[in-house]
Amino acid sequence: MVSTTATARRPGRRAGTGSGQQTGTGLRRREAIAGYLFVVPFFLVFIAMLVVPLFYSGYLSLFREQLIGGTVFTGAGNYVRALQDATFISGVLRMARFLVIQVPIMLGLALVFALALDSGRLRFQRFIRLSIFVPYAVPGVIAALMWGYLYGRDFGPFAQGARALGLPTPQFLTNEWMLGSIMNIVTWSFVGYNMIILFAALRSIPTELYEAARVDGAGELRVAWSIKIPAIRPALMLTAIFSVIGTFQLFNEPNLLQTIAPNVIGRGYTPNLYAYNLAFVSREINYAAAIAFLLGIVIMIVSYVVQLSTARRERSS
Repeated sequence: MVSTTATARRPGRRAGTGSGQQTGTGLRRREAIAGYLFVVPFFLVFIAMLVVPLFYSGYLSLFREQLIGGTVFTGAGNYVRALQDATFISGVLRMARFLVIQVPIMLGLALVFALALDSGRLRFQRFIRLSIFVPYAVPGVIAALMWGYLYGRDFGPFAQGARALGLPTPQFLTNEWMLGSIMNIVTWSFVGYNMIILFAALRSIPTELYEAARVDGAGELRVAWSIKIPAIRPALMLTAIFSVIGTFQLFNEPNLLQTIAPNVIGRGYTPNLYAYNLAFVSREINYAAAIAFLLGIVIMIVSYVVQLSTARRERSS
């Protein structure tokens, strides 16, 4: 009787186990479907707003509009023309100079502020952190308009203050100073953004490393140089790559300052501004698409060089 009862119970246990497995499988399937449903809208927007326009722009760059004959296929003709275009080349070289000068200054200030905040020795840390970050919250168009007013030779407060003191009027919007003036706007706007990234990376470092270094007699500068900065190299590389992309895509600042100093900022002052003027002013859509593609290639090459040099430096150290 005992063995018969045990035998009779076994099928029920197997059935219950199988039902539980089916229930778990169904739950996992529903969770997977829900996950895909959450992801699908992103991919639809990504394809519609980035992938499709990218392929369409590449398609346009292979053609040319002519008064006689209409649209004709040129293949790489627009790209060859762009590589021989002095306006485009000068704009790329100008942004390369911008990158070499402005980006190290901006990232250096962001790193100093992040280290100062992470040290915990500053009073009113929240207020200071917010004050440095607030310029990034100001839209780029508003920032450019504001600094355009400050730079004004006739009405700007810098010029009025200089005249009140009997000093020469600062020429912020001349050929010699214009690039530096734009550098100042970009630095003012993005130091806080990069500082937040570096500060978040610093907060993730285990405090035991600091304590061990201080026990060995290391000061704050030594701890920052030997522990903190090496530990946040990935964050530094990320901010550097973002800065490379932002530099070659510079548009708002020169486009708005162009209305104040049209004789200084031409239509090809930056490659992005040049592509915009070609497409929407000169109506050379096909050539503008080729310029945009070449600019993207330049950004990829420079970003790769920055990443490669950083990786080699890490291996050598």
